[in-house]
Amino acid sequence: MALLVMDVQTAIVAGAPPSMLRAVRAALNGAHAAGIPVVYIQVLLRPGRAGVSPRNKRLTRLHEMLTEGAPGLEILPAVAPLPEDFVLTKHRVSSFAGSGLDVLLRSLDVTHLVLTGVSTSTAVLSTALAAADLDFELTVLSDACFNGTAVAEHELLLTELFPAIADVMTTDQWVAQVGKAR
Repeated sequence: MALLVMDVQTAIVAGAPPSMLRAVRAALNGAHAAGIPVVYIQVLLRPGRAGVSPRNKRLTRLHEMLTEGAPGLEILPAVAPLPEDFVLTKHRVSSFAGSGLDVLLRSLDVTHLVLTGVSTSTAVLSTALAAADLDFELTVLSDACFNGTAVAEHELLLTELFPAIADVMTTDQWVAQVGKAR
């Protein structure tokens, strides 16, 4: 099992409710206490639009904000990685696209991913679909994900789509579950 913490970068989580960030912190504490590897995924796009086609509407719109060197792309200090945590960089929406995540997970013999992060309808969704296609067992921590102002979309994913490919639970439920397993 590994905990994935996706795109919790200062500029990206600026509008996230404090409760979401508390849930991410609680998940981190639970994972560390249980000896579960933690993998942070940060998004950094290359300067000059290298790697982002104008056909990719989402990344084209966000390119300036997410380009290497732009302000606010550091991991939020309140949920910063510990020295033993892994930090990978992706250049696309999915955490698997070009980050080396699959190789890292295989080297750690991880078969179960626990997903947290921003945003529910982009990074979490695309990573969940890719992970399911790669035969990972999945858990999505509902209160440790955020989707900006698209609350209805967030709820739809948590209640309709994710349950078809993952266990969906709160951070407290997951922490209690991994605590019992120790």
